[in-house]
Amino acid sequence: MATSSRLDVRNPGSPRVVIIGAGPAGTRCAETLLAAGIKPILIDENRRDGGQIYRRQPEGFKRDYSALYGTEAAKARDLHESFDRLRPQIDYRPDTLAWNLTRGELCCASQGVHTVVEYDALILCAGATDRLMPIKGWQLAGTYSLGGSQIALKSQSVSIGSRVVFMGSGPLLYLVASQYVKAGADVAAVLDTSPFGKRVSAMPKLLARPGLLFNGMKLLGQLYSAGVPVHLGVQPEEIIGSEQDGVTGVRVKLANGNALSVDCDALALGYHLRPETQLADLAGCQLRFDEASGQWVLAVDEEGRTSVKGFYAAGDGAKIRGADAAEQAGRLVAMALLEDLGRPVDNSRQAEVRKSLVAMDRFRVGLAEAFPWPAAQAAVLPDDAIVCRCEMISAGELRGVVREKGACEVNRAKAFSRVGMGRCQGRYCSQAGAEVIAAEAGVPVEQVGRQRGQAPVKPLSMLIDEVAS
Repeated sequence: MATSSRLDVRNPGSPRVVIIGAGPAGTRCAETLLAAGIKPILIDENRRDGGQIYRRQPEGFKRDYSALYGTEAAKARDLHESFDRLRPQIDYRPDTLAWNLTRGELCCASQGVHTVVEYDALILCAGATDRLMPIKGWQLAGTYSLGGSQIALKSQSVSIGSRVVFMGSGPLLYLVASQYVKAGADVAAVLDTSPFGKRVSAMPKLLARPGLLFNGMKLLGQLYSAGVPVHLGVQPEEIIGSEQDGVTGVRVKLANGNALSVDCDALALGYHLRPETQLADLAGCQLRFDEASGQWVLAVDEEGRTSVKGFYAAGDGAKIRGADAAEQAGRLVAMALLEDLGRPVDNSRQAEVRKSLVAMDRFRVGLAEAFPWPAAQAAVLPDDAIVCRCEMISAGELRGVVREKGACEVNRAKAFSRVGMGRCQGRYCSQAGAEVIAAEAGVPVEQVGRQRGQAPVKPLSMLIDEVAS
């Protein structure tokens, strides 16, 4: 871990601080730094602030906060109003993709224009994306991630289909399903892979945040009240449909062993979240394997310092604990930077924020226990099931490179099979692919490793000037 030794900056009186991401963590980080006299540069890939959880609707849309954010409406409004006060005082750069970095320089692209932003300190508040486990047929049109279905509702006020099934596990499953019900969409079913018993055993940890636990129970109650069938402990088997018609249904095995088929024309899928760590990886920051969630995450200290001096992280990109924790982590990482710059920090406030995050971290572990990542599903995927949708690589092909090439490490398997080489760059298939490799090789998934980050971290447009012959 980086220590709290003072940073070397080009202009100590006005350090150049860049924050990536204008969600809950980035907003509170910028707010704290501005209060201390530092005007940060805030790089935001989205057109407007709010991140994913509090994504703002486009200008001109007039849906009220309760319709958009449900139980989180008051928090969303507060964050948006805080940002609106900040915006005139900071260097805010929306619709800007940070796609690469070198020491002290961040490469960005906005509407086809490339820029290099110099920095003395960089704070990564890039958030997280959906964590997905493949199911046979998930490449069919009409299959979305939970986050994607939420974006459609928040950004454009549309449903992903006329009859929608939500499948996966975790709080986001119930949040998005309830948001669809509230918006008037036809939700055919909620299919949760986690068994009820897991929630009972995790209850002592979940009680660390009783208010949030109550909200989750309230969402479940809303679904039952709306007549939405909710099934726990299901085993996904197949998304039914064709290339011509797209999704027409989904088939699962219920906890009691009975088969269930549900007709639908769209399905939203997701299992918690995976942190966006690609830029930190390019910077050389250490990552560690988190046993609770079964995935690789950034190695940060209590306050958000990474192993690379001058590089910090907060929010779900560092540790997935939800929006409330992201706000607190954004404040705390700003205080860490201020300490490292030799600036005064309110120690009592710092201790208060740390204390709140301890309870939130206990709740995070409880959620991972209550809604476990279904690693076992990877081992029973049929050989003809697609793992990598971008490159259309099947589970059988991936297993083949393990058996025939001895590719028991994820990057080696990627080189032989092309899994993770598509537009998503492994965001949606690399973790499930690692589980397939681990099951076939008979080794722990941690031993399989992780897919290394490469630039550009996301696809970007290139404008090429025509040269006269």
